[in-house]
Amino acid sequence: MNTNAPFAVKDEVTDLINNIKSVIYIDNRKLEYLIAANIAGGHVILADSHGVGKTSLARALAGSIDWKRKSGRADGPAAVSADGSTAVPTNGRSAQAGSTGAGFGEVVPMDDFSRVQCTVDLLPQDILGYNRIVGSSHELLFHRGPIFAHFVLCDEINLLTPKTQGSFFQAMEEQNVTVEGRTFLLSDPFFIIATMNLKGAHLFPLPAPQLDRFMIQLSMGFPEADDEAEIVRQHGRTDSWKHFGPVIGYERILQWKDMVDSVAISPEIIDYIVACVRHTREHPEVLMGASPRTGVKISRLARALALVRGDDYVTIDTIKEILSPAMSHRLVMKNPAQPAQPVVDEILNTVPVERRP
Repeated sequence: MNTNAPFAVKDEVTDLINNIKSVIYIDNRKLEYLIAANIAGGHVILADSHGVGKTSLARALAGSIDWKRKSGRADGPAAVSADGSTAVPTNGRSAQAGSTGAGFGEVVPMDDFSRVQCTVDLLPQDILGYNRIVGSSHELLFHRGPIFAHFVLCDEINLLTPKTQGSFFQAMEEQNVTVEGRTFLLSDPFFIIATMNLKGAHLFPLPAPQLDRFMIQLSMGFPEADDEAEIVRQHGRTDSWKHFGPVIGYERILQWKDMVDSVAISPEIIDYIVACVRHTREHPEVLMGASPRTGVKISRLARALALVRGDDYVTIDTIKEILSPAMSHRLVMKNPAQPAQPVVDEILNTVPVERRP
């Protein structure tokens, strides 16, 4: 079987989805969006209530991937300090063109999965890491923070102060981080799932530039009664994850990412994306419309979603399907209490699909 064919990817994605759903109750379509955002090189924000399984979803996605390292994989030099924590010496080598990862910098070890439980007193170095001098040798060691993981769950990101929220900017856009003048590479695959409280005290709303860096915003929602009963039955036991394990290698995830560019998208569909994005800037209820980055992210997500579903081209229906979750969170409304969803729905109903002559 040709593993580079879209139908082969669809079968593998189906196995991945079934594996995740063996421990998490979530709609198939939302899982497709999540996987598509991952292989499209984007990040996801989950705006939801407490206790609906956001952490378990991120854990299940990361746990479904076999992270065994191939010989020669560049995970970078590491040292262990006297207290047993992982550290990287200052002579860490730099990533070269063609290395694993989109950015450039010193290569450091990456965990499979990490969780950042956000609080108002968390500082940037608690996320990125910090340098310190060790012993009489005066060797400068870098202690990496939880951002150095292939899958990062940032739980309740809007509890962070703006200064600490800003520590994610470079990681999300350039796939590297800079600490005290040294730049460190975040190796592929690198994926952030951030959760956001919709209501509560001591919340710091994410600024528009940071929201714009998330490819898609999703909500898991509450399960149906039958599903909720099954959740209680399954997860009321200590062995609910006993038979859970990886079903796909990380190398295959990287191959999927490389295949996204091969999915065709017609000029008419690109014109439709641009028209929808530009209409947000002209809408009377919108203070700040979608940026040009929005169109780039939507087209990239649409290609990845088509691949996930076994197609080698993007349809206009795919664009209409993802427009709301991929664009609503990027709009700044004149009335902050007004949701952006009705504006996006209006755009979907009024912007025509035009065929080029």
